[in-house]
Amino acid sequence: MLSLPLLSITIFLPLIGAMAIMINRGGSKDITAENARWVALWTSVVTFVLSIVIWANFDDGIFKFQFVEKFQWMPLLNINYHVGIDGISLPFILLSTFLTPICILSSWKSVQKQVPEYMVAFLVMETLIIGMFSSLDLFIFYIFFEGVLIPMYLIIGIWGGPNRVYASFKFFLYTLLGSVLMLLAIIYIYYDLGSSDIPLAIMTPFDPKVQIWLWLAFFASFAVKIPMWPVHTWLPDAHVEAPTAGSVILAAVLLKMGGYGFLRFSVPMFPEASEYFAPFVFTLSVIAIIYTSLVALAQTDMKKLIAYSSVAHMGFVTLGIFTLGSYGIQGAVIQMISHGLISAGLFLAVGVVYDRIHTREIAAYGGLVHNMPLYARAFMVLILASSGLPGTSGFVGEFLVLLGTYEVSKTFTILAATGMVLGAAYGLWLYRRVIFGKLEKPELLSIKDLTSNERWTFTSLIVLILWIGLYPMPVLNLISPSVEHMIHRHNLAMNPDENWIEEEEQTFEIARKS
Repeated sequence: MLSLPLLSITIFLPLIGAMAIMINRGGSKDITAENARWVALWTSVVTFVLSIVIWANFDDGIFKFQFVEKFQWMPLLNINYHVGIDGISLPFILLSTFLTPICILSSWKSVQKQVPEYMVAFLVMETLIIGMFSSLDLFIFYIFFEGVLIPMYLIIGIWGGPNRVYASFKFFLYTLLGSVLMLLAIIYIYYDLGSSDIPLAIMTPFDPKVQIWLWLAFFASFAVKIPMWPVHTWLPDAHVEAPTAGSVILAAVLLKMGGYGFLRFSVPMFPEASEYFAPFVFTLSVIAIIYTSLVALAQTDMKKLIAYSSVAHMGFVTLGIFTLGSYGIQGAVIQMISHGLISAGLFLAVGVVYDRIHTREIAAYGGLVHNMPLYARAFMVLILASSGLPGTSGFVGEFLVLLGTYEVSKTFTILAATGMVLGAAYGLWLYRRVIFGKLEKPELLSIKDLTSNERWTFTSLIVLILWIGLYPMPVLNLISPSVEHMIHRHNLAMNPDENWIEEEEQTFEIARKS
């Protein structure tokens, strides 16, 4: 089985499933919709199993790219189909393939119009997401990176709420505008190297003055995607209008594309520029953590509150990445994986009560613990994990980030730590208003507790959250070699010696010739 192109099969299997749904148009509308649901579910489950097989055969003791596949795509332009994974990209692929079946299950009954098209959009998006995390060619990366916008735009614009068109256009324009600058930077790198190979670009010692401009061009795209303050305003609108599964995949996976971009491009390719702009990123990150946490406290809509909390949590990610140290970067990766699981659970929790009562207003709820005890327990674990309670994955990521930040700046550490306090404040405030109190509102008297599908979904998410929180070593062992190698190269680039320069020049020439 390992002789097969497992990575490419994992990338394109969801696309094959989408094509199968598009071809299968026989029978009544209800039968077509039901077939589409089952094809999408089984395709996503098989894709997840394949990603587990890749993980099982991944050597977490080395930093090099594995499962590498490369062949000529545009030989005249020296642009190749080149994919591979390392310890940084694999966790995000596993997160994506794990959450896609959950998104499809959560949409089983809530989405009733244009079901085949909805399932096709999710499967196409899964292919694009996995392809983006696996790309080792700049142009292939850009195609996958920008391609994700299209199905997400359609999911918000077609199956979203009353203001879905406005939210989808805002989402599309914000993210596309930033990516135009990244494309210009990619074209510059391509003409400078004569190749669009990412490993080759990472080994290239770009001039420090050029690095400044290239770093800013990539930053414009990744900062919007993650999103950083003040270019975060598209996110609350997109979350409020998106269907539940759309919010899940947007918060859990799409936001991580910006953080992954910083790790794959900004830090290793432009070390001098990353060092130069680190205080600037720290400032924006701390503002995001404190400001959006305070804004979350003022929200009356559950989805908006969780959306603003996502911006705050992503502030910890950018803070950790640009500490340019082992603790900070490992903490940032753990924080992204953790937030993917926790935010998915929180948006699903909102979707559960929204499907029953059809409102997201916090004031419309209260006393749900009396009729929904299982829901109350699951929601409590998710809120506490989001607040960074020790024993949950939220604590591991934020603690490592703060540990790494402390090595760089005590002031930024203290400011960022206030985010954990504010996170507990808005999280527990939300929980008290929705779960506790008297069950007085007439529309809540007959509300039903979790269904079997919902129980399995929340159980799987909570198990992973607690597993990473109590025993994070498997994840840390997976990402550590790649992170340590990145930091080692960064430190040598900032403090080069003659032997290292000569060795790098030889390695660069060998890579260019191959």
